[in-house]
Amino acid sequence: MFEKQIFIPSAEELVAERPLPESLKKIKQERDKLCEDVITGKSDKLLVIVGPCSAHESAPVLEYMRRLGRLNERVKDKLVIVPRIYTNKPRTRGVGYKGMFSQPDPENKENILAGIRAIRDLHLRAIEVSGLSAADEMLYPENYAYMEDLLTYVAVGARSSENQLHRLVSSGIETPVGIKNTTGGSIQVLLNSVFAAQSPQVFKYHNWQVQTQGNPYAHCVLRGRVDKSGNDVPNYHYETVMNVLAGYEKANGELKYPVIIIDTNHSNSGKQCRQQIRIVNEVMQNRSFDTGFRRIVKGFMIESFLVEGNQQHDVVFGKSITDPCLGWEDSERLILDIAERA
Repeated sequence: MFEKQIFIPSAEELVAERPLPESLKKIKQERDKLCEDVITGKSDKLLVIVGPCSAHESAPVLEYMRRLGRLNERVKDKLVIVPRIYTNKPRTRGVGYKGMFSQPDPENKENILAGIRAIRDLHLRAIEVSGLSAADEMLYPENYAYMEDLLTYVAVGARSSENQLHRLVSSGIETPVGIKNTTGGSIQVLLNSVFAAQSPQVFKYHNWQVQTQGNPYAHCVLRGRVDKSGNDVPNYHYETVMNVLAGYEKANGELKYPVIIIDTNHSNSGKQCRQQIRIVNEVMQNRSFDTGFRRIVKGFMIESFLVEGNQQHDVVFGKSITDPCLGWEDSERLILDIAERA
């Protein structure tokens, strides 16, 4: 049984309530182009998607964004920084805090209508204070329409990457979409998902039959895998990356723009946030060692917030209430190091 609770207006109506101003549209268009040029190889900069595991409250996210905007000015010749403002949180067992989209106040009940308004406001204010447009995870494909005018990068998570609707909606997105390997880690499944997202599709979406042209910017994200015993197994090492490169090459041109982004947290780090520093270091060493590795690995996803670690409830300002994150000082040093070695 479905109990109706709150009527949600259409995406068009809610976007019209709080539209993207022309001044910010220009910023987003410029940031979109920078990100796309990394994916296509027109730019040799590295893409760094960095920010909190989940954006649970606006004030610390905006403070983080101010700092990231200032840091971007120091590294913009070498890096394209895209902030993580992730407002939907997947749950392994399906229960718990599901992100600002569902719960704008993590200590109170779900209110999706208030959540949509809160995250549109957050994304708009974030662009204003930092000059950077953000990334979010497309956990629920239907929800993407409420945010599509604001995002420079979209992630499809490990639990979603084999789902048909996620693949189809990705094919209609006009900005880069990073598709993570499934929790089982199959490279072939990952490449199949990228192929589906890059291909034209016809399907039902928001009460319409729609046709897409395919998204050439869809690409692979390696986030580690989980074995049959529930153990985390990294897949950022040289051997896995070269296997993905071989998979692209075997596709004989059916897959455009071979790209891997390394997710430094999740099963690659065992959610040990400080391990992200070591992982980045190894990946950067491998980029300097092998031209094929360097050609395909074009950036990182890093979980970072103002204060290191995590907490169960929102007590410490700027500390994650979901997965542990690097603190700001370590994050800043790490980003400066990536820029120096890029």
